[in-house]
Amino acid sequence: MLGEQTKTIRFVDTTLRDGQQSLIATRMTTEEMLPILDAMDNAGFYAVEVWGGATFDATMRYLKEDPWERLRTFRKAFTKTKLQMLFRGQNMLGYKCYPDDIVEAFLQKAAENGIDIFRMFDALNDLRNLESSVRTVRKLKKHAQLCICYTLSDIHTEEYYRNLAKRLADMGADSICVKDMAGLLLPGAAVELVKDIKEITKLPVELHSHYTSGLASMSYLQAAEAGCDIIDTSMSPFAMGTSQPATEVMNAALESMGYETGLDKQQLITVADYFRPMRDAAIDSGLLSPKVLTAELSTLMYQVPGGMLSNLVSQMKAQNAEHKFIDVLEEIPRVRADLGYPPLVTPSSQIVGTQAVMNVLLGERYKVVPNETKDFVRGLYGQTPGPISDEIRKKIIGDEKISEVAPAKLLKPGLKDAAIKVKQYKEQEEDVLSYALFPQVAEDFFKFRQAQKYKIDPNLVSGDRQVYPI
Repeated sequence: MLGEQTKTIRFVDTTLRDGQQSLIATRMTTEEMLPILDAMDNAGFYAVEVWGGATFDATMRYLKEDPWERLRTFRKAFTKTKLQMLFRGQNMLGYKCYPDDIVEAFLQKAAENGIDIFRMFDALNDLRNLESSVRTVRKLKKHAQLCICYTLSDIHTEEYYRNLAKRLADMGADSICVKDMAGLLLPGAAVELVKDIKEITKLPVELHSHYTSGLASMSYLQAAEAGCDIIDTSMSPFAMGTSQPATEVMNAALESMGYETGLDKQQLITVADYFRPMRDAAIDSGLLSPKVLTAELSTLMYQVPGGMLSNLVSQMKAQNAEHKFIDVLEEIPRVRADLGYPPLVTPSSQIVGTQAVMNVLLGERYKVVPNETKDFVRGLYGQTPGPISDEIRKKIIGDEKISEVAPAKLLKPGLKDAAIKVKQYKEQEEDVLSYALFPQVAEDFFKFRQAQKYKIDPNLVSGDRQVYPI
């Protein structure tokens, strides 16, 4: 209306990373992406999320591609749009804590190869696990976006999130992302949270949610009205369900509310038309299950993220125990409470989920405890949001003490050792980092790469075919 101040909201498109990760287990090849990158570059996105999360591992493990070469390909294609990656702080792109020298070297190479925005989070919201990452990204003069991993519990109060936002700002965040990995953020809570962050930090706020519970689009609209600056969406063929809200739908909705988005509708149509046959083919092949495209209201009860949900289904099928799936879902909140109410996001989601499966299948809680659960209780992943009772601690690790030291402080530098072990395969400096993160997966990929290069029968090269946890 005349005299009304223009409202602006920007979009980060996740199709090439979280969209395909959430729905088709990160199986989209670089070759499949290439023809549409120019249209995406001209669509008007604030940024595109193209790297990090599960893509690094899966690219080598399943697609036999070099993730670094993929990033360089993206950088050449996107001349107008920022490239963004998801980085798990001290966990990097893996499922354990890595030493500082590997974290710092990886971030430097990621920046050199094309990443502009580093979205960094810690699964426990333990900010000690972000210190090395933030320090390095700021030194590289790249954008440090720090996350609030959103979850629900008696511990995760409005005051908890207000305090966390202030601490993230004090650490040197350039922007703050509310990372709602399980789709738990209700519209009313979105309003209060965005307002609180804007009031306390004065920083740009981005909202990332999954459509698992069916709430995300409503929460996005409410967050926009509360002052949210950026939202994460995926193009409609790889949106909804366990993915993000659809880019085109959110664009239309926000424009109808008077927002300027900067998006080119014709380019969006072109992009959606390109991806739609890929989505249909994934459904036909069974790679994309229609089950993950529906809203799952039990999410609000069990707080299980979509990727974790699909992995649990795979685990139960492998054990011929699908009939106990609901029992596992009910056990997950109990294990989570036992372990100090961690947000369920990688790697804590895998730890809690696996322990819940074991508790149910064995008919006795904590009869068998994986090393990852033991390390979690020992404090080797960081400080849990809530306390772990003496009873649970003793059941899991006996009389061992819980570490009060930041996990990275207990680790020896690992870069030189990785460089020695990968020497026979090394073709680029980045290979050392690939090996440092995923030794066996990287070695299998390097063997495959050599087989291709020297015309050796690739069937002679062994590969890991285990189910990949999203």
